[in-house]
Amino acid sequence: MARRNRNGVRKERFIMLASSVLVLTALTVTGIFVQRSNRAEKEDYVLDFEAIEKGSGTTAENLMSGEELDTLFAEVGTDDLDYDPSFQEANSQKVENTGEKSGTSSKSGKPTDVNGKPAEESEKPDKASDEEAETEEKGRESEKKESSKKEVSEKSKKSDEEEEGMFDESVDTASGVAEAETAEAISTTVQPSLDFNEEDGLVWPIVGDVLINYSMDKTIYFPTLQEYKYNPAIVIGAQQGAGISAAADGRVTSVGYDRKTGNTVVMDLGNGYELTYGQLENITVSEGSYVNVGDQIGTVASPTKYYSMEGTNVYFKLTKDGEPVNPMSQLH
Repeated sequence: MARRNRNGVRKERFIMLASSVLVLTALTVTGIFVQRSNRAEKEDYVLDFEAIEKGSGTTAENLMSGEELDTLFAEVGTDDLDYDPSFQEANSQKVENTGEKSGTSSKSGKPTDVNGKPAEESEKPDKASDEEAETEEKGRESEKKESSKKEVSEKSKKSDEEEEGMFDESVDTASGVAEAETAEAISTTVQPSLDFNEEDGLVWPIVGDVLINYSMDKTIYFPTLQEYKYNPAIVIGAQQGAGISAAADGRVTSVGYDRKTGNTVVMDLGNGYELTYGQLENITVSEGSYVNVGDQIGTVASPTKYYSMEGTNVYFKLTKDGEPVNPMSQLH
């Protein structure tokens, strides 16, 4: 058994050595092949300068000189060529092709221009035209400088005027700023919403006795007028000069004079309700202004002739959609 195992191990070693030798030989063969192919490619890219020089020499020998070409075309003549004397190229600047002057060479064999002069002389720059171009450029530069100076002077004048306006005492900048701020404040303030309900109720505009009560279902007696009539409001007795306050939140819709109630203020409470205050003076509100409940709107004035017997008082009326409502039902 030991001999068999030794033989098997030897065989395996032999096989491994043989396979490794084969792999190494294969790798070397492939490496040699790759090196040769790379060398061949590099040789393809090598330039043979001697061959190039030889080829250029042969091409130079085959080419004809300029003088030979001139003599060749002179022998052929213009009649044998496809030539149109009346032909003129675009943008040629009035250069005409004439059969006698253009295209032919002079006696010396040199090419000539349209005036019969050698081409070398015609190619020389025209001094007069160059001088004219220089003068035009100088004129343009001077014009540009003058315009730039004018712009600088105008800018300096504008800056001086702005500085003078900034420090001019005659300009009332403070008032302008104040007006702008007030206008912006009015536009940005949120207008309060008016929503008066009967449950909210009213506060007394002034403390006093009711001289003439509300009565729309029957007539009552007016001492000054000495007659019976309906009364859509209440007349509250007060001292002259006493302050009158707003009975509810509202917006002033009108400020005016009435021959019966004197100076009168009407306020919108919302939901169709309106309050009317009469017999006022020193009014502190204006049309469109919003008033909170309890804010003073004026003072008690002397009574009109329609209430001379009743004495100084405050005329106080409440309406709903234009119809009178008993204010006593809302006062608390």
